[in-house]
Amino acid sequence: MSASDGLWLRMTRLFPASRADVWRALTDPAELARWWGPKGFAVPILDFEPELGGSLRIAMQPPEGDRFHLDGEFREVDPPSLLSFTFRWDPPAPDDRETVVTLSIRDRGAQTQVELTQGEFATAERLSLHDEGWTESFEKLEAVLG
Repeated sequence: MSASDGLWLRMTRLFPASRADVWRALTDPAELARWWGPKGFAVPILDFEPELGGSLRIAMQPPEGDRFHLDGEFREVDPPSLLSFTFRWDPPAPDDRETVVTLSIRDRGAQTQVELTQGEFATAERLSLHDEGWTESFEKLEAVLG
């Protein structure tokens, strides 16, 4: 990330699974609930319609504290290569804004590469929070796929 880049999160991960299995983990609500969120978080309620114009609403329950939600709409769905959706916290923090998440999925033989971009964030602190959340979520996803 550079200053001219704005506040965008960019992350690339390799997963030990086929592209079809990674796509299923990213788009099947039952699979998504197994890995979504930072360590210790649960997903007690999940409405997830990965189709163009479809909506998503994910209830996230931290180990301690009140449940909160993520809302959004799907902007691009191109199985098994691309998934893009808006991302809004409910309730939002004062420095939150709607961002767009794009996940590009590429076959790398015995592995699958996922490139994530999300932004643009209002503050470096919010970008850092999402960086930590996606990192821990992807660690959980790798364990589910492994």
